[in-house]
Amino acid sequence: MSINRRRFLEKAALTLAASKIMPRVWGSTSQNPAASAAASNQKKAYGSGYFGEWTHDEFGLPAFHYTCDQLKDPKAVTEVNPGVLAPTEHIHQVGNDRIVAIASNDGHVRVRQDEGAPKFLNDFAPERGCFAGGFGYLTDGTAVLSTFYPGNADSFDRVFGIGYFRKKVSGHGYAIDQVIFAPFGDDPVLVSQVTISNAGPSAANLRWIEYWGCQVYQFSFRAFMELFAGNSMHEMRRDFGARFAHHFRRVAGNSGLMETKEFLGRDPAEEQRFQGMVARLEKSPNVFLTPPDPKAPKDADFDDLNPPPTFLVSLDAPASGMSSNGKGFFGTGGTNHPAGLERDLDGDLGQTGPETALLLERKLALKPGESRTLTFLYGYVPAGADVNALVAKYRTGASIALRESSEQWKRHGLRFSTPEEPWVEREVAWNHYYLRSGFSYDDFFKQHIVSQASIYQYVMGFQGAARDPLQHALPFLFSDPDLVKEVLRYTLSEVRPDGSIPYGIVGHGLPMPTTSDNSSDMPMWLIWAVSEYVLATRDVRFLDSKVVTLYGERAGRGSVRDLLARCYRHITDDVGTGEHGLIRMLQDDWNDALVNAWTTQAESKEVVEKGESVLNSAMAAYVFDYYARMLASAGGNEGLTSPIRQKAKEHREAVRAQWTGDWFRRTWLGPTDGWLGEKCMWIEPQPWALIGGSASEEQSRTLIRNIDQKLRQVSPIGAVQLSEGPDQVQRGAWKSEPGTQVNGGVWPSLNQTLIWALAGVDGAMAWDEWKKNSFARHAEVYPEIWYGTWSGPDVLNSAVSKHPGGTTGGQPFGWTDFPVLNMHTHACPLYALSKLIGLEFTESGVSLAPKLPLSSFKFESPLLGMSKSARGYEGWYHPSAHGTYLIRLKVPAEAAKGLSRLEVNGKKINARLVDEAFEMRGHGGGQTPLRWSVSRG
Repeated sequence: MSINRRRFLEKAALTLAASKIMPRVWGSTSQNPAASAAASNQKKAYGSGYFGEWTHDEFGLPAFHYTCDQLKDPKAVTEVNPGVLAPTEHIHQVGNDRIVAIASNDGHVRVRQDEGAPKFLNDFAPERGCFAGGFGYLTDGTAVLSTFYPGNADSFDRVFGIGYFRKKVSGHGYAIDQVIFAPFGDDPVLVSQVTISNAGPSAANLRWIEYWGCQVYQFSFRAFMELFAGNSMHEMRRDFGARFAHHFRRVAGNSGLMETKEFLGRDPAEEQRFQGMVARLEKSPNVFLTPPDPKAPKDADFDDLNPPPTFLVSLDAPASGMSSNGKGFFGTGGTNHPAGLERDLDGDLGQTGPETALLLERKLALKPGESRTLTFLYGYVPAGADVNALVAKYRTGASIALRESSEQWKRHGLRFSTPEEPWVEREVAWNHYYLRSGFSYDDFFKQHIVSQASIYQYVMGFQGAARDPLQHALPFLFSDPDLVKEVLRYTLSEVRPDGSIPYGIVGHGLPMPTTSDNSSDMPMWLIWAVSEYVLATRDVRFLDSKVVTLYGERAGRGSVRDLLARCYRHITDDVGTGEHGLIRMLQDDWNDALVNAWTTQAESKEVVEKGESVLNSAMAAYVFDYYARMLASAGGNEGLTSPIRQKAKEHREAVRAQWTGDWFRRTWLGPTDGWLGEKCMWIEPQPWALIGGSASEEQSRTLIRNIDQKLRQVSPIGAVQLSEGPDQVQRGAWKSEPGTQVNGGVWPSLNQTLIWALAGVDGAMAWDEWKKNSFARHAEVYPEIWYGTWSGPDVLNSAVSKHPGGTTGGQPFGWTDFPVLNMHTHACPLYALSKLIGLEFTESGVSLAPKLPLSSFKFESPLLGMSKSARGYEGWYHPSAHGTYLIRLKVPAEAAKGLSRLEVNGKKINARLVDEAFEMRGHGGGQTPLRWSVSRG
């Protein structure tokens, strides 16, 4: 390429424009392979992997600069079933408390909205003329530049940021910087800011066309059920979306468009086919599905028949033109060469079909070296909301909204850092963002909820299992207790009259029609989560607040305290114990596949009736004690708490009896099939046996040694769920290869409790396990697997599998179909940090017992903080209720040497050692935290 004066001026102007847009110098996805190779050889930040590089943005927040050219690089390809993601599509989550957007490396953005039923508001189905949204086109009448990859560009940068997706495109003498972000908070909107720069030597008259599609794609579990009848669930969902007509009108003083939908009724043939399938299930349920619950609330449904209006508004100036005719705009040229760029948008708002769109045009004139920022607001209108109020709010504050939103993200959440592992601070901040931005609002329960998401929400179409949002909420104990309460109320409202809880929820408040609805462990997770919330925050009043229960013939109102008692009675009386004194397993415990994978259908009836779970009892030994502790702290008398503690003791003893000499057995499948876990080690019950005190000191030493040897050392990315051996032979209908799924895969949700258990005994091993489960470690060990770098699935393949470091595929669906955005991968490392510092909430305060092999670290959150330095230890506790609290700090003997000065709230107190722990008592909570320090005199 010759370097003449024109090209030199263009390049210099582009460089100047880029420096104004983003201070940091970024690389680019070059069309020159040699330049790409040279860039990839530069030293990257730890944990970057192959597909880009971790960095920090202008706000001081972590960001991932994505540099792969997925259209040319074979490493970008993932084996997927057609439907949601393309084989080369890598995605990033952009969200706030209300809206969740899926940003694609292809440049488009799909918006998930959950009121009515979870769905994409703007489907990406190019074969049907639907292209999602969040991109646009710049033209001077001759040249065209786009933010849909590759954009007809010389360079195309993509940055996955906290709360935003940035695309920087240059070519033909112009530069575009488009940032799409979800403002921090609860507004159902995305802001699209487009900065356009003229890098050429001449003035330019330009047009920018902003595109957002309108076609709904519902994550319908009804369509997923049809999969078992040989139908394509994705095509059925898209056919259902085509049953809505779209209507458009101008809004916001002619600055934008609003789209509403009209349901035209179901396809009669599809309805007849579905009812036939239900009739067959009523006669003979399969191993996974059952008929829908006939007693479900009348307003519950598989699908949303009245999706909300969507809108697109030009905020900084009126639109120069608009249209709803997406089909006419793209024409035969598609996303690469839309036919509509040859003429102004014509104002056609009469289209009603699935290819309709929200299209706005802006005209602008730029001098050489001049830039201008255009701002658009896209969103939906929840029931009772006012689009004009939303537009007015962002019309006045859009120019600083991204900076303000980023500042909010910097202030929220728990943080952990250590100079010895600088990347940890980045990983923790990123995990908090992904977890918090995974929240949405469910108008059936009238609560915010954080779905497990990933394949379960986006492919299969359910929110579950019920235990999962409870686990995901735990990290917010430390920063956002109101969000925790919403998740708790959501789950409490699911409690049935007998104390059981549905396995999952589909559509609009409909209990998931599945055989796993007969799970044995769901109420125990709710008891634990509520107990943890009350003890952590001291919000005792929550126990007496009322919750409307929604399921069962006697649905009504009950206090939190009474609903927990109902759940406890369900576990002890209805689920009950088997011949070994262990809690029965029923259809499943945490492991959904025990019956369907390890027993035949002929044997399953006996397993459901007589099977017992060592995991359930090991967990109950801890949870029941903790429940009693919480009730005692809330004023419960001995008559109330003593029987609960006695039950915990009984389960502790029952688990102890299942010691094999090397580890604890997994489950009793009944007289025919006997025990699982005698010749192989299953991870599920082992950590709980340590946490709940079922293991003696000698057993604990043996158990930890065997966990390390059989489950940890065989895996570079986290402990495996099942050791190699005869238990990996599955005889049931569900089968998985050794080293995958529940046949020895790597599960963050299981390794969270492992880290917790190890932290109480071996801090170095616990810290090592935490790091092995990190995204950074996965990216270093398996750099050419894109998922696992900034987000991941709930299970990864182990080193002994055929595809180590990946996740499972398969037909007609597989985990590779949507291998990211599983909230366990973000929540579990966050909550585990609190256990790495030895945190336990007690009746009278807080106990801390850090064994981390770090010379200094900081754990910081609004609720609780703790730091270690050369000077000693210090921290705070700030519950919602003011009171007198006891802080117990127990540190290793070597670290305790020379610690003699104790202070509470700035005042020196006499040193008090009880059972080798420093004890400090002081006032705090409410408006003022209790602060403490233990230092060298």
